[in-house]
Amino acid sequence: MEINEEIKANAASNYSAENIQVLEGLEAVRKRPAMYIGDISSKGLHHLVYEVVDNSIDEALAGYCSHIEVYINEDNSITVQDNGRGIPVDWHEKEQRSALEVVMTVLHAGGKFDKGSYKVSGGLHGVGVSCVNALSTHMMTQVFRGGKIYQQEYSCGKPLYSVKTVGDADRTGTRQQFWPDRTIFTAHEYSYDILANRMRELAFLNAGITITLTDLRKDEEGNIRTETFHSEEGLKEFVRYVDSSREHLFNDIIYLNTEKQGVPIEVAIMYNTSYSENIHSYVNNINTIEGGTHLAGFRTALTRTLKKYAEDTKALEKAKVEIAGEDFREGLTAVISIKVAEPQFEGQTKTKLGNSEVAGAVQQAVGETLTNYLEEHPKEAKMIVDKVVLAAQARIAARKARESVQRKNPMSGGGLPGKLADCSDKDPMNCELFIVEGDSAGGSAKQGRSRLTQAILPIRGKIFNVERVMWHKAFEHEEVNNIIQALGVRFGLNPENSKEANYEKLRYYKTIIMTDADVDGSHIDTLLMTLFYRYMPELIENGHLFIATPPLYLCSKGKNKRYCYDDADKDRFIAEFGNGSEAGITIQRYKGLGEMNPEQLWETTMNPETRLLKQVTIENAAAADYVFSMLMGEDVGPRREFIEKNATYANIDA
Repeated sequence: MEINEEIKANAASNYSAENIQVLEGLEAVRKRPAMYIGDISSKGLHHLVYEVVDNSIDEALAGYCSHIEVYINEDNSITVQDNGRGIPVDWHEKEQRSALEVVMTVLHAGGKFDKGSYKVSGGLHGVGVSCVNALSTHMMTQVFRGGKIYQQEYSCGKPLYSVKTVGDADRTGTRQQFWPDRTIFTAHEYSYDILANRMRELAFLNAGITITLTDLRKDEEGNIRTETFHSEEGLKEFVRYVDSSREHLFNDIIYLNTEKQGVPIEVAIMYNTSYSENIHSYVNNINTIEGGTHLAGFRTALTRTLKKYAEDTKALEKAKVEIAGEDFREGLTAVISIKVAEPQFEGQTKTKLGNSEVAGAVQQAVGETLTNYLEEHPKEAKMIVDKVVLAAQARIAARKARESVQRKNPMSGGGLPGKLADCSDKDPMNCELFIVEGDSAGGSAKQGRSRLTQAILPIRGKIFNVERVMWHKAFEHEEVNNIIQALGVRFGLNPENSKEANYEKLRYYKTIIMTDADVDGSHIDTLLMTLFYRYMPELIENGHLFIATPPLYLCSKGKNKRYCYDDADKDRFIAEFGNGSEAGITIQRYKGLGEMNPEQLWETTMNPETRLLKQVTIENAAAADYVFSMLMGEDVGPRREFIEKNATYANIDA
């Protein structure tokens, strides 16, 4: 991204303390951190980085920053450095202190609230760098501006000294380093992959910006990880990346980058041969996972334009099938990115756009572009319409399959080995369903469980890979259908979208996948997670899906006995009771759940007081979409490599 130096110099001189507006104090952040950053687990920890990077992105959106560097330091602190204008350091008359100190210590204070400084701002969704400061035991800010380096340090949001000059600068920009407060956060280690996914996403959403991520924590070989994210084509490259593991219906990307009614709109659309709809929407770089008016405008334009084209070309007359709006979106991957000066967010997680004026703007832009594309590309247009007709036929087949299943007693199970052993408590809040691999483990689980609150559903071997089959086939598959029926989830109740799951009769607050700690077990985990992600995503989004963690070893010496969940656990036992050597220590390795008796399975894996559950979360929807399509695609190699790299059972199959 090139920056006009003259414009930059003029703007820098006009961007000063008077542009910094103060809205609110900082006192409550440390008392109730989850109110400001969502939670205090891994998600909140990583959100701190996003807040700081957002400030640099805002500088880039305004045209004054082209390069952002992010470092995970060896001590697990974070450094973010940009080549923007630098935070103003001059005197703030109203606050009677440096503008830098105001920005760093007052919540919701910054140039983004002054529309002369920033037209749009991604950071408006968050709470600003001052929140990061409040939740850090130590933070240091350096501003490179006006030929000088200015510096101030803070402890838990309080300045340690006034802003001072510490040297001369031959460039401009801001450098932030912070150490998250370990007494506040329950997770303390930064994940390179989580940060990499977000930096990649930001590079796609802001074409021309370069973002470098470097992990200075050396691996076992003494190496550091570093990646540079840069996209010249923006959303075109983004949609191609998300769709890279799928077979394209045709290679064209339907693309627009325009402004309607004062709203900058960028959209990239690609069709593939799969059976799922994957639309990722953003407002000011924020992933609006609950959609909103921009998504509604997109869907309306897509349906109206394609339907009109199909009717005008008489394509639907031959098909003799009724087309619904959702049929136009099957096999569709799209990324929508808009910029709004005053976004209004709604919904459970404040990620649903409510601005009414946006729907019409997006609808107009997409409708015009799509109409032109269809007229100029009749061959590709026919392929889309043919795909739509197939989707309609599959939707009708799915309805018939569901009706056929629901006519039977849904809990009878037909005498299958995978029959549900239900719990006696009927309050879903108290109940949990264990999906257990194999009849042997299922038998142990049924005997060892708490019959009041724990239900068991054994499944036989590897279930259906729903990524590769038409939608209605899942309802015809015995094991998948047993899971859907046991959960009480229903499909087809929403006339606008028959694929939307209805959870009103959800029977369990927790669904727990329990499989062997080996490659096959991890593969089954992945197949089941794919089922939930594609068919019942709200179960993951609302925190209802978990993976059980059975132990790998039972280590004992004399009266000392301990279940060990990984090799590090085992090594700690050896160090403690065997002086670093296995002479005299008995180590039993569990290769499967079936090797444990009911009491052991309860004690190690099922007892809510002692078990270790891993909650399945989606940190980044676009990254999850890519990973699932890659894992469950035709190419076995990448899937196995990914599972082996990310599994926790280490060398169990070596």
